[in-house]
Amino acid sequence: MYKIAVIGGDGTGPEVAAEGVKVLKAACAKREVKIEFTNFDFGGERYLRTGEVLPSTAVEDLKKFDAIYLGAIGHPDVAPGILEKGILLKLRFDLDQYINLRPVKLYPGVETPLANKGPEHIDYIVVRENTGDLYTGAGGFSMKGTPNEVAIQTSVYNRFQVDRCLRYAFNLARKRNKNKTLALCGKTNVLTFVYDLWERAFHEMGEKEFPDIKRDYYHVDATCMWMVKNPEWFDVIVTGNMFGDIITDLGAMTQGGMGVAAGGNINPEGVSMFEPIGGSAPKYTGLNKINPIAAIGAGMMMMEELGEKQVAVDIEKAMIDVMQKMKSMSAGQMGMTTTEVGDNIAKLCS
Repeated sequence: MYKIAVIGGDGTGPEVAAEGVKVLKAACAKREVKIEFTNFDFGGERYLRTGEVLPSTAVEDLKKFDAIYLGAIGHPDVAPGILEKGILLKLRFDLDQYINLRPVKLYPGVETPLANKGPEHIDYIVVRENTGDLYTGAGGFSMKGTPNEVAIQTSVYNRFQVDRCLRYAFNLARKRNKNKTLALCGKTNVLTFVYDLWERAFHEMGEKEFPDIKRDYYHVDATCMWMVKNPEWFDVIVTGNMFGDIITDLGAMTQGGMGVAAGGNINPEGVSMFEPIGGSAPKYTGLNKINPIAAIGAGMMMMEELGEKQVAVDIEKAMIDVMQKMKSMSAGQMGMTTTEVGDNIAKLCS
């Protein structure tokens, strides 16, 4: 029995999460895999009602589950940063979800803005370190609100964080067995401390532990350029938290948009959290027009991480079939409602 915590969250989050749960129930039933869902009301509405972002017991409660399935976080009536830091970053840090895993995969029949590129060209994974960098909160203000105001936010990494992220990425390149190539995305010519650490660790580990994996290095600006011009060059990309945040959104657009892109916040030894990466899209709340494909894809990733590979395969095959019948991946232009997309995929999984 897999016990899954569901955080629908804000905006269209509960809608897409509901479709994902529907598909997961159907796919698991087909393979006689037992799965149980428990809902949590963490998000903007709870915060506005109670003034509490997360209850004090939330992290310990979530540790009792096999995985967390998230809809979206972000409420138009809550100041930016409160929910994002108080829920997303807190859970990532406190549950030590040190890998943010983002497949960039173009499916058949899905339109990409890249000319002359198809599914055979866009199929790689970004491994983003998820607990360090500018996101640690190191820094602050001096003389805030005055003409001489100073704002400092510092990137922080230690060798332990870097090594465990690199090892995960090397192992993933070996497991994929595609090009057996790992590319480090950094900025060694300017960020000469942080990415000097990353680059030294990258080559030391590669030489000692992964001699079968080819190593490439790209500055982050070059990475963005080649993701557009020659995405077929990439197999697995590993990078720090900030650069990973940026390049994965670029990757999402090349694979058909935010409505398609799913991600996982992974603790290989603990509780991981899976989510669509597109945000809460509040203007579409309740209209039954939002694309749930990314949320359903996040559920597929969750089952694969839990070791139920056949369930994941079934979901992906059904997704591909339904996506080829959709008019667009954009909200309101799909040719199907949110629930129809979920219903059609669930039926094919049954």
